[in-house]
Amino acid sequence: MSTAPTPDPASQHAPPRTLLDVLIRAGLIAVLAIWCYRVFHPFLNLMVWSVILAVTLYPLQVMLRRRLGTKEGRNATLIVLVSIAILLVPIYLLIASVSTSVEEALALTRGGSLHISPPDPSIAAWPLIGKPLHAFWLQAATDLTALTQKLAPQIREASLTVLTILAGFGIGLVMFIVALILAGVIMAYGENGSRSAVQISSRIFGPDRGAHVAQLCTATIRAVAQGVVGIAFIQMLLIGVGFALKGIPGAGLLAMAVLLLGIMQLPATLITVPVIAYVFVTEGATLPVIIFSVYVFVAGLADNVLKPLLLGRGVDVPMPVVLIGALGGMVTGGTIGLFIGPVILAVGYELFWQWVRQSPQDS
Repeated sequence: MSTAPTPDPASQHAPPRTLLDVLIRAGLIAVLAIWCYRVFHPFLNLMVWSVILAVTLYPLQVMLRRRLGTKEGRNATLIVLVSIAILLVPIYLLIASVSTSVEEALALTRGGSLHISPPDPSIAAWPLIGKPLHAFWLQAATDLTALTQKLAPQIREASLTVLTILAGFGIGLVMFIVALILAGVIMAYGENGSRSAVQISSRIFGPDRGAHVAQLCTATIRAVAQGVVGIAFIQMLLIGVGFALKGIPGAGLLAMAVLLLGIMQLPATLITVPVIAYVFVTEGATLPVIIFSVYVFVAGLADNVLKPLLLGRGVDVPMPVVLIGALGGMVTGGTIGLFIGPVILAVGYELFWQWVRQSPQDS
């Protein structure tokens, strides 16, 4: 009669081989994912911008395909070239305006013809800032050279800050143009990209929700592009035209500042109100000044009317969700967060309410 072999005590405490295989595979996958992220990280922002631009401009690609009937690559190339041309026009006007303003300032300074009128005595009676402002203005009118020498360190620091901002703007512009070119490549394979997005979304959220979530992300990106960037661009044109017709110094630079404020979801009145005050101080309360002030002030408030109309248009989530996502994304992730934030919040909002409406029997 044979006896059964006694089990090894060490084997009783050893994990099953299948569990060990799973842990090894999971570890290798984690290492692979980390290395893939580290390799791809330098190009992450560029690719995210490319996808955002491709999603935003793809309806134009579809329209050209229907009307012209040309190949996808040619339509995408045409869109990219026209977009770059449209982008370079305001940049050229901005550079020309800034260079003209700098040349005029240097000419006034070197020629000694720069004259500042003395302040009105009533300014000293203003609360809080009246006396310091009156003293500063009076010194600038009587002895500008001494005041410039006194403020030389602050002027130098401000100049370095401005140069740093301009350098960052130039680098960002180059990156944006490269992202636009990559967006054209993505749009050339738009149908394949759309199917891939639906497949990935279906794999993550399930076959029933995948197509809807992919469509929601696409609509949210386009809504933000129209409701934030589009409104900021419209405000820049409206206010910039008013500044240019009125002959405001540095009109192009101020218009670009309006565009940046609009993208950052800050009111354009931060620019328009000081300009209105400047025009009233220099030209007085004449009828053209009043008309200009009313027009510029109303144009600065145009986003309050346009934003409810454009922001959230075509999206299945409420407009406040998209707006909160844009603001929160802008604070946490910069300009890219302006687009990523609404997408994440809209998807989370939609999944949350699907979970709320789902009955216990369905789960």
